[in-house]
Amino acid sequence: MESKTGIIVFSVVLVVVGLFVLGYSGEQGTTASVQGVTATTASASGLTASETSYDFGTISMKNGNVMKEFTVTNPTDKDITVRTILTSCMCTTAFIVQQNGNAKGPFGMEGMGYIPPANERIASGESRIIRVVYDPNAHGPAGIGQIDRFVTLTSASGGTVQLEIKALVTP
Repeated sequence: MESKTGIIVFSVVLVVVGLFVLGYSGEQGTTASVQGVTATTASASGLTASETSYDFGTISMKNGNVMKEFTVTNPTDKDITVRTILTSCMCTTAFIVQQNGNAKGPFGMEGMGYIPPANERIASGESRIIRVVYDPNAHGPAGIGQIDRFVTLTSASGGTVQLEIKALVTP
């Protein structure tokens, strides 16, 4: 009986050590992740943004949603179509403001319900506003603290532009 228990304990320890080694070796060479989106270097979409990151500073949950508008421009000599706009968290939504002033969206986090395709053509020399809305109440009391969220625009050619918002959320 004693040798059987010893074999079981040894087997469990061996499995735990094996899983640890496997998990550790699998983490080498990965990139950092913030709220479900892996931070990567944006590939050339042709679009440019004069500002790609914005820090709201300290915001209070009791004051509700905050919004930031980013401007993206097509400086190339060809039209660019933005196929998708995705956010890194369900607490963040994005809209693309068309030339006529109408907003298309909301665009949200992949895998969290239906997200319509953007399919917005930006002609050479034109710009569009990307309106980013953050809801500090989306995570409830667990959402207090520093946040870092991303909005990724992907063009028809597969290139991306990434916009970032930050804030320190207080009750």
